[in-house]
Amino acid sequence: MILFGVEADPSAHSDGAKAAREFFLHLAPGSDIEADEEARAYAEEIAAGVVSEQQKIDALIRTASTHWRLERMSRVDRNVLRVGSWELLHAVPRGVAIDEAVELGKKFGTESSGAFVNGVLSQVADIIAR
Repeated sequence: MILFGVEADPSAHSDGAKAAREFFLHLAPGSDIEADEEARAYAEEIAAGVVSEQQKIDALIRTASTHWRLERMSRVDRNVLRVGSWELLHAVPRGVAIDEAVELGKKFGTESSGAFVNGVLSQVADIIAR
């Protein structure tokens, strides 16, 4: 959700950590989203990391996704792939990063999002491992 807002209005959300703090301050209280301080801090770290490294991350996803242009992917799939790619770049174990991303894709995407995210992130992980 945080990266959705950043993508929708990049000029207003050039700082991913700030966007995460605003999300938890203004949007999360009115929803069923609960997060402890550790989870909020990690969300800020991910959002800041994805925003600051987006060009590198998007290049990885483009290389890994041979049949889909990044711009044609659904916003959910694209941002889940960005989160998973960032985690893979920052030493989150391959299985953990991919499994978490697949679950996010299944929860917020289409019925094919889980398989799509799994396939692309597996390729991203292989590229990073080279």
